[in-house]
Parts: sequence; C-alpha cells; structure tokens
Amino acid sequence: MNDTPSIGTWTPDGETQARPTEDMLIAACASVYDPEIPVNIYELGLIYAIEHDEAGNVKVEMSLTAPGCPSAQELPVQVREAIMALNGVDSCDVEVVWEPAWDPSRMTEDARLSLNMF
Repeated sequence: MNDTPSIGTWTPDGETQARPTEDMLIAACASVYDPEIPVNIYELGLIYAIEHDEAGNVKVEMSLTAPGCPSAQELPVQVREAIMALNGVDSCDVEVVWEPAWDPSRMTEDARLSLNMF
C-alpha cells in the first residue's frame, strides 16, 4: 500500500481505515495501457466491472480486444498491480471474461477519436 489518498471511516478508537473510492479504482485501471494501442484499457472499454467492499477486497472483470491478444498475460497483472498500489486495498482478483465479447462500441468517444475510429 502507498500514500494515495482515499476515503476514511471513523472507528471507536478514533482511527481511520482508508478505502479507495470507485473513481480511484477506475483511475488505477486507466493507468494501464495496451502496448499496441495508445489508449488506456478503461477508455478502450476493456474493464467490464469493478466491485469492492469495506474490507478492502476488489474484484475486476475485464476482457481483451481478441482472444489471441499478445498482452493477454500481462494486462491483468498490470491491472492488479495498479489497484493493489492504492491505500486500503487488501486483495485484488482480476478475471478475464469473454462474454460479452469486446467490440469497438465499448470504447469511449475520446478513445475513438484518438484512434480515428469515428
């Protein structure tokens, strides 16, 4: 864990237990880039779901642009490492899912513009 700011919860002992916000989890995912595409994986629409609980457990469901993606092994690891670097995250499980299949309609408008896909 590092010193990244997060939301704290008051305890009877007066301590705070910091937990990351959803925006912080999204930003962590958005810090990961597919090495072949100059757009982060969140803007590409590869992150399907992010769940987190009060205990600091995070679960991410993500996909890849294609089953034969050369980065298939490294991208989930990079997502996990980015999330684990947040204050208050105790565990992170990243699962690669294939349903629904990824397609370019999942990309944000900014990603489409960056890739000249409008």
